[in-house]
Amino acid sequence: MERNEEDEKIPISQRPEWSDVTPIPQDDGPNPVVPIAYKDDFTETMDYFRAVYFADERSPRSLHLTAEAIHKNAGNYTVWHFRRLILEALNADLHEELDFIEQVGSGNPKNYQIWHHRRWVAEKLGTDATSKELKFTEKILSLDAKNYHAWSHRQWVLQALGGWEDELDYCKQLLEEDVFNNSAWNQRYFVVTRSPFLGGLEAMRESEVKYTVEAITANPENESPWRYLRGLYKDDTQSWVNDPQVSSLCLKVLIAKENRKSVFALSTLLDLLCHGFEPSQEFIDAVDALKTPDLDLSDSNLATTICLILGRIDPLRENYWTWRKSKLPT
Repeated sequence: MERNEEDEKIPISQRPEWSDVTPIPQDDGPNPVVPIAYKDDFTETMDYFRAVYFADERSPRSLHLTAEAIHKNAGNYTVWHFRRLILEALNADLHEELDFIEQVGSGNPKNYQIWHHRRWVAEKLGTDATSKELKFTEKILSLDAKNYHAWSHRQWVLQALGGWEDELDYCKQLLEEDVFNNSAWNQRYFVVTRSPFLGGLEAMRESEVKYTVEAITANPENESPWRYLRGLYKDDTQSWVNDPQVSSLCLKVLIAKENRKSVFALSTLLDLLCHGFEPSQEFIDAVDALKTPDLDLSDSNLATTICLILGRIDPLRENYWTWRKSKLPT
C-alpha cells in the first residue's frame, strides 16, 4: 500500500470514510503524574487506531491507519502486530509490504519492530523473497557495516530461505573494501562453517588459512584475521599447534622491523606455547630482541618473557597479562 501524504494532511476526523468511528482517547487514569504532551495529529491518529484495534476491524482503512501510526512512531509494537493481523485477513500483497518496510526502515535502520516485521513478511513469502532480502541487507550494510540487525536478518535469510551461493564472494568484496571490518570477518566464518555448498570448516581450512595469512601479513595489527585464524581450528587445537603456517606467521611478523611489537603475534605465540608448541631458537631470538632493560627477566622462560613484554606494550590489558603469567605451567 503506497503512502498518500496528501490524505494524511487531512485530519482523520474530517475524512468521510472515518465518520462512523468514535475515537478512543488514551486512558492515563484520573490523575496522571507526568502526562506526555503529544502532538495533536499523533493523538488523533492513536485515538482512531485504538478504536479499530479494540473493534478488531481488519479492513483496508485500518491497514492504511496503521501505516500512518507507524510513520509517526515506528517503534509501536502493538501497531505492527495489528498490521500483521490485517495483512493476513486481507490476503494483502506482501511484496508491496516489503516496499513499505523499506520506506519506513530507511530512516529507522536499527528499529527492532521493523526488522521483526520484515522477517515475518519474508517468511510468509518464502524463497520468493530471498533475492530481495539479500539486496536489502546489502543496502543497509553499505550505509552502516556494523548494523547488527541487518547482519542478523541476513544470516536468518541464508539459513531459512537460501542464497548461499554468492555469500563468500560478498564477504570477500566487503573485506577488500575494508579489511578491518570485523563484521565481514564474522560473516565469512558463518558462511564457511554453515554453507551447505562448501563442505564445512575442515574442507575449507587450507584455502581459508592461506587467505587469512595473506590478510595478516598485509596488516599485522588487525585483530580480526588473527581471531579468524584461530577459529579455523575450532575443536582441533592440535592441528593449530602443529600447523607451521601459524607459527611461521608469528615469527614472520615478529622479525619484521616495522611489526616487532605486534601484540597479536606475541599473544598467538603465547597461546601456542601454552598448548605444547616447541619453539626453535629463531622464536627465542625474535622474542629476546623485544626485551627492554627495565624488564625483570631473571630466570624467565619464553612464555613468561612474552607475558612481561605484552604487559609493557599493551598497557590497557596489563592486569590480564599478569594474570596469564600467573597461570603458566610451572
